[in-house]
Amino acid sequence: MPDPLLAQTLTLILAGGQGERLYPLTRDRAKPAVPFGGMYRIIDFTLSNCLNSDIGKVYVLTQYKSFSLDRHIILGWSSLFNNPEIGRYIHILPPQQRTGQTWYLGTVDAIYQNVYTLEREKPERVLILAGDHIYKLNYAEMIRYHAERDAELTMPIPSRTRPRRSWPTGAMSARLTVTTKPTWT
Repeated sequence: MPDPLLAQTLTLILAGGQGERLYPLTRDRAKPAVPFGGMYRIIDFTLSNCLNSDIGKVYVLTQYKSFSLDRHIILGWSSLFNNPEIGRYIHILPPQQRTGQTWYLGTVDAIYQNVYTLEREKPERVLILAGDHIYKLNYAEMIRYHAERDAELTMPIPSRTRPRRSWPTGAMSARLTVTTKPTWT
């Protein structure tokens, strides 16, 4: 029986990135579809974290040169996620242009353009993940931490005092200023 807390969580994986800094690896594919360690792809880290955390409702938002990514998800992950009897699925969600005639204009816009999906699903929580990051994290622990504190937003933040592979979570309930891809000096 799935954990009710996790069953009421919808995951959006942002996987439409062009990955300009990885060119020429991204010449023919989106950054999450770049091969990693042979037959694997960068997105496999995020999907593996979802599967190992018992996260079962997943939408992968694609855009840039998505054919190889779509094929990889369908052939490699569909059978592991899709089980309608217990409400588990993975769906690929290309730009729907429900809010205008533009493609995704960035991370926040990709989520905004898919508000329809969120309204239709009516999840208690939304887990927003990047499909082009390489890390290991138990999302179930983070979701429990979030729910226990009745937080509005929970973000995993790497600790500077612990080894790099340690990812403690912190909860915040405040208004935030969002800066995408900041430049660190």
